[in-house]
Amino acid sequence: MSERKRVVVVGAGFAGMSVAKKLAGKDVDVVLIDKRNHHLFQPLLYQVATADLSPAEIAWPVRSIFSRSANVSVFMGEVTGIDLDGKRIIGGDRELGYDFLVLATGAVTSYFGKNHWARAAPGLKNISEATDIRKRLLLAFERAENSEDEAEKRKLLNFVVVGGGPTGVEMAGAIAELAKQALSHDFRRIDPRDANIILAEGGPKLLAAFPDDLSDYTQKSLETMGVDVRLGQQVSDITVEGAKIGDDFIPSANVIWAAGVEVPDLKDWTEKPVDRGGRVIVESDLSLPGYDNVFVIGDAAHVKWGNDQTVPGIAPAAKQQGKYVAGRILDVLKGQSTPPFKYSHAGNLATIGRHRAVIDLNGFKIKGWLAWWIWGLAHIYFLIGIRAPALVMVQWVWSYLFRKKGARLITGSDAQSKP
Repeated sequence: MSERKRVVVVGAGFAGMSVAKKLAGKDVDVVLIDKRNHHLFQPLLYQVATADLSPAEIAWPVRSIFSRSANVSVFMGEVTGIDLDGKRIIGGDRELGYDFLVLATGAVTSYFGKNHWARAAPGLKNISEATDIRKRLLLAFERAENSEDEAEKRKLLNFVVVGGGPTGVEMAGAIAELAKQALSHDFRRIDPRDANIILAEGGPKLLAAFPDDLSDYTQKSLETMGVDVRLGQQVSDITVEGAKIGDDFIPSANVIWAAGVEVPDLKDWTEKPVDRGGRVIVESDLSLPGYDNVFVIGDAAHVKWGNDQTVPGIAPAAKQQGKYVAGRILDVLKGQSTPPFKYSHAGNLATIGRHRAVIDLNGFKIKGWLAWWIWGLAHIYFLIGIRAPALVMVQWVWSYLFRKKGARLITGSDAQSKP
């Protein structure tokens, strides 16, 4: 039996991968568990959903990433519980002991108690959801082309995005470009440019974390692209027939949810305090209260930042937390102390569309064409993998020069357009 300590990492997102990568080659045994076999670059999921990129360009098999790291084992499976006192995790009828446990389980789409909306309004948190949305979007145009019913055509060409954060803004802008540019000359019986894209935000402005002037620029840019931005209007109902926004019911075959996330299971697994989104409130070293060998990081963790803020659920923050926890574990094994986690915020970025993005670098603001290129380079920098950044760059350049979408395939059991 090995004398080395075992570190179990649950979740192969940015946070979990950062832990495993920093511990690779160290004098510990690392077990990385995820219910999927790939690491996903979530910030670019919307480009899969709108046919700019294929899934293989933003996801990589976890095993291949650690194929040369002999001390890292990868297991594809789902954790169903934790025995904190017994130092073991539970996955169905199997159990695995640990010396250190890192919970980096991430977040899922939250419908704020209206889970029945999920059938009509898919979220955007994984590849399956992204490819499902892509199929829905492309099928809408195909079915509108074949339809003889004007009301049905209008419903098919109404696209509703719920949520005015970065994901909602990026989705609305990308759908507008898909309809009004990439597909504009591909159909004969309909004009895709007649598509109506509605972005609904319950708050007073888009991109709530950004300065007001950048939020205003974002709204004006989307409106210039043909997006109907509706602020301060709550979505009160969503069905397969459409969405009710404020007092208006919008018939739509495509409602996309980008309004919220939550963390499942951890409250029950840990029996520790969580915030209203289900994030576990952790100690200053990111450990679980009462258990200095258990850590919660990434989207799953409520980490205090400043006087009245929490660390945002973005990739750079998750990576910082992962590296910190890996270092903390190594320090514990050496008998050394570790200072509290300190988050370094580089800024906020969001893209609106071709030549349009906004960046807030802690007060230094950039918008427009330059921000768009900086946004793209920043995302390529964060891509994990060797071939993928080059592939994404080639695809983006192709789309930029020729305004063509490179992944416009409709696949799946219901890919046949209705006659």
